[in-house]
Amino acid sequence: MTLNVKKTIKAKIVHLTKVKQRLLEEEYENLQRFLRGESAELYSANRQQAKRFYRKIKPYKEYPLSIRKDLLKVERRNTKIAEYWAKIPVKGRRGGVWVAIKPHCPITSDMKICESKLFKRNGDFYLHIIVQKEVEPKADCDGILAIDMGIHNVAVTVNSKTKEARFYGKKLRAIRGHYFHLRRKLPNRKAAKKIGSHEKRIVNHELHKISKVIVQEAVENNSIIVLGKIKGIRKNHKGRRFNRKLNSFPYYKLASFIKYKASWQGIPILKVSEAYTSQTCSICGERGFRRNGLFKCSCGAELNADYNGAKNIMKRAFGLVSKVGATANLPRTPPTDSLNPMMRGEASLLVER
Repeated sequence: MTLNVKKTIKAKIVHLTKVKQRLLEEEYENLQRFLRGESAELYSANRQQAKRFYRKIKPYKEYPLSIRKDLLKVERRNTKIAEYWAKIPVKGRRGGVWVAIKPHCPITSDMKICESKLFKRNGDFYLHIIVQKEVEPKADCDGILAIDMGIHNVAVTVNSKTKEARFYGKKLRAIRGHYFHLRRKLPNRKAAKKIGSHEKRIVNHELHKISKVIVQEAVENNSIIVLGKIKGIRKNHKGRRFNRKLNSFPYYKLASFIKYKASWQGIPILKVSEAYTSQTCSICGERGFRRNGLFKCSCGAELNADYNGAKNIMKRAFGLVSKVGATANLPRTPPTDSLNPMMRGEASLLVER
């Protein structure tokens, strides 16, 4: 059974002539005036889209131009100026204006163009093109890639086939810490809000890189991806500093990036409960305790706490597979744990990113 999956292709509009620049500027500025209740000359379909999407308007905020899927056209021309071109409907020119675009990935013939948005940032225009295509889910996966999300490491993966553990989030921690201390030094909220949007773009970029590597590992090892259910992850009472770090980390966004990238590749996604995965020993199954990123158990195990949680998620995934049967080729029991004991995170197969 095929699935219809979507993703956003970000494209920068390049090599604009003065006339095309003016036409896009007029349509974009007229949209902002229309949303503020002022009189503005706006293309009729763009006006309808604005009424449909933007019902609550915040003062001094700029909104992207929403373009209906039947009005946006994207062609591959391979000209000297650009490989791809897009036609954007505007009031100032009958039939719209053709502009050269530079997408971050190829736009293939099997992709169907959906509703998209035109953004303006730092004087440049960007087109976020939402595309859809049919994908056949993989039914022959024979491995599991388990993911545990935490504060010190935003994601830890354990692969049942390669026995490799990978730790992600070192650079992300540095970025969040830098901007947190920077905001405390700023004189007012306006300045803090400005750097906040800059921080958001950098964090999203890092999350895209992390999710891309995780999904690529699943593709290369023909594995399904298993995520812990993160509902209620922010409900805790462990102190102000801990809660601040917990609430600042974008777990849901990373999970959504992994899901849509995996669905685009036809990789199945499973969800298992994370309850007590951080308190249970992945070797003997007894309750232990964690402190400063280290998990200790009465059986003598001393493991990296995030690695221990990921191993428990993988074990639960094998238990779920044995009941419902995710794929025909997936083993019904976990493989022999060749990484244990992973004492204090010193295993040779530990990779931090």
